[in-house]
Amino acid sequence: MNSHEIDYKIIGHDVQLVEIELDPAETVIAEAGAMLYMEDGIEFQARMGDGSNPRAGFFDKVLSAGSRLISGESLFLTHFTNQGWGKKHVAFSAPYPGTIIPLNLPDFGGRIIVQKDAFLCAALGTKISITFNRKLGAGFFGGEGFILQQLQGDGKAFIHAGGTVIEKQLNNETLRVDTGCIVGFETSIDYSIEQAGGLRSMVFGGEGLFLATLRGTGKVWLQSMPIRKLIAELSPAGGNARKEARGGLLDNLLEG
Repeated sequence: MNSHEIDYKIIGHDVQLVEIELDPAETVIAEAGAMLYMEDGIEFQARMGDGSNPRAGFFDKVLSAGSRLISGESLFLTHFTNQGWGKKHVAFSAPYPGTIIPLNLPDFGGRIIVQKDAFLCAALGTKISITFNRKLGAGFFGGEGFILQQLQGDGKAFIHAGGTVIEKQLNNETLRVDTGCIVGFETSIDYSIEQAGGLRSMVFGGEGLFLATLRGTGKVWLQSMPIRKLIAELSPAGGNARKEARGGLLDNLLEG
């Protein structure tokens, strides 16, 4: 089905929200719990599936919902519809501080690949599915990079990222990135997980054992503060504990 044409406004700087303007009978779909406020006249309903195929049967909806469970997302998506007269507004916020990225899917060939937790909301008609990285290394070592989401349609979608967003245009180039810092990329980009370096760099460099490698021509979106890094630094056994552990291991090697 064709996506609904929605207007929007992004509000804020460091902790953003997106306000969607809906004409009568227009609908926006969103992750469960993302709604911040909505005006009178907007009604919402939790449904299995994204609603991109109105003729989908129960079995197809169950398969779609099951794939969302695999990716760690909620079984349901919430559909917000303007059932009143005139324009109405509904707003959505990300679950942690960061930036909201608006994507007009036709500008990217109608498809975009994003991290499994990046999707925030989209116009009804947008198809949301999971895609597995073809390379086994991504599954065993890539963490966040193994299961990705594909957003497909001819309307607008919104994804969110932690911290500052960096948009890079690759022109037959290669970019190596911390696996958790990738937000999304065009389907023309080849994505794989590769070893970070030699043994010394892997142990003492603090960059992890493996890095994501992006090759090709197309746009890539990166985030400066993925949620896992923020949690790790704020936890009681966060950054200081890791530094002490690396320092203790270095002392042992020197003493040996």
